Amino acid sequence: GPSNSEGAGKVSLLKKVPALKDGDFTLAECTAILLYLSRKYNTPDHWYPSDIQQRARVDEYLSWHHANIRANAPKTMWIKVLIPLFTGQPLPSEKLQEVMEGLSTSLKQFEERFLQDKAFIIGNEISLADLVAIVELMQPVGVGCDIFEDRPRLREWRRRVEDAVGKELFFQAHEMILNIKELSNIQIDPQLKEQLAPMLMKLLK
Repeated sequence: GPSNSEGAGKVSLLKKVPALKDGDFTLAECTAILLYLSRKYNTPDHWYPSDIQQRARVDEYLSWHHANIRANAPKTMWIKVLIPLFTGQPLPSEKLQEVMEGLSTSLKQFEERFLQDKAFIIGNEISLADLVAIVELMQPVGVGCDIFEDRPRLREWRRRVEDAVGKELFFQAHEMILNIKELSNIQIDPQLKEQLAPMLMKLLK
């Protein structure tokens, strides 16, 4: 998301995080960063396959993901925790219901179009597509919206991702998301609230 810090501005022309600085080279946008790192460090082939059609399947998912899963899943966190924290006011329950309906549609497409009967999004091995997907889908879980509970196919996919990454590393990576509700107890500087509240509200429009 946007960052007003001076450091972020030096690393990313877009003034957004995440951002990467590798020597004199700087790069923004999480997907671009993942792809760059996978190529630079010659990661195992299953993450971003050398086979042109398998790689295209990863690219296909990543392209779809932004306008679907990412367009809905993170909003649950904004609605239930972050916007009330910065504005001091809870949002109407209708807002969450609207987002959950959109997310439900995206999850149905995710299962039927991408996951199907495969172990992972592009086949029998985990890829960057699975990593990008799971990070977004853990965000509703962190605020009490367990999207896996009534979706056995999705739940089994999550279990396979956990096993492939390693459970300890998986929960370490998602520790902040799973404990996001604890932010409700922190005190926010009033000036920062005033600056950020209008921007946060725009995220839901």
